[in-house]
Amino acid sequence: MTTKPLNTLLGATALAFGALVATQAAAECDWKPDRAVTYVVPWGAGGGTDANSRMIASLLSQEFGQPFNVVNRTGGNGVTGHSALARAKPDGYTVGAATVEINTMHWVGLTDLTYKNISPIALVDVVPAGFTVKAGSPFNSVQEVLDVAKAEPGKLTASGTSQGGIWHLALAGLLNAEGIDPEAIRWIPSKGAAPAMKELMADGVDVVTVAQSEAKTLIEQGELKGLGYMHTERMAALPDIPTTAEQLDSGWTLAAFITVSGPEGMDPEVVCSYEKAALKVMASPEWAEFKASRGSDVVLMGTSDLSAMLEKSDAALGETIKAIGLAK
Repeated sequence: MTTKPLNTLLGATALAFGALVATQAAAECDWKPDRAVTYVVPWGAGGGTDANSRMIASLLSQEFGQPFNVVNRTGGNGVTGHSALARAKPDGYTVGAATVEINTMHWVGLTDLTYKNISPIALVDVVPAGFTVKAGSPFNSVQEVLDVAKAEPGKLTASGTSQGGIWHLALAGLLNAEGIDPEAIRWIPSKGAAPAMKELMADGVDVVTVAQSEAKTLIEQGELKGLGYMHTERMAALPDIPTTAEQLDSGWTLAAFITVSGPEGMDPEVVCSYEKAALKVMASPEWAEFKASRGSDVVLMGTSDLSAMLEKSDAALGETIKAIGLAK
């Protein structure tokens, strides 16, 4: 069965202008923190979520005139940090980065938390997966890899995150969509993109399916080779790498995402004030320059559209997780 979670996820992104108009209509939202705010990041320092979160926290600090203190709450494949965010007092003094794992963890039995346990504020980033090999790999296309996987199941290995993590879903879902056993390429769990790419360069695995933006520098340096971008449009910073939508009959695409969200039950006035501030700073030259430095596009999506996107993404990812036999 073919599913396209990225298309579903991005379906509302084109409504960015509408989100801004809606925010303007809510100009009366004028709540402001009068002391420091804790900004929870469920993942470790140095990664993409951390970088985006620290930048948005810095800009929000400037906008509100109060410190936004980033706290990395790692562990449990995202459960620890998301739990800390979702279960904090909903008074506006704890917000943070709810990531795509809010829509995967419950499907694989790690937690009962879902997107319903947070207060979505704004979309920060959309992060399509890549399909990357070592520079000296004999493979020059995604299809060449799939041909070997189909002919010799279990011969090839891949990595990028933990078992059942979003980059594992990117590969297993792609295989499933192409009518290949999701286990035909053996998944080697890792603690994240950086160690997975090190393992790739050391010939420990054949493929990584981490975010293409995370592999961008090593691809540009000639250490790695990008075979596919799991998106509907090529990455502007790496325009020679074709999309999976171009290459594959299934048109498979998949992306992670990062949001700024609060705990469940936040006052709508507080959510509205945060939404207005977040969309304002993400429309700034400083944010655009930051995103360009990472080879990423600026995305603008406010509370209403983000809430709808989370609901659709949860259903689509659940369908994929069930299809590849990881649901619990």
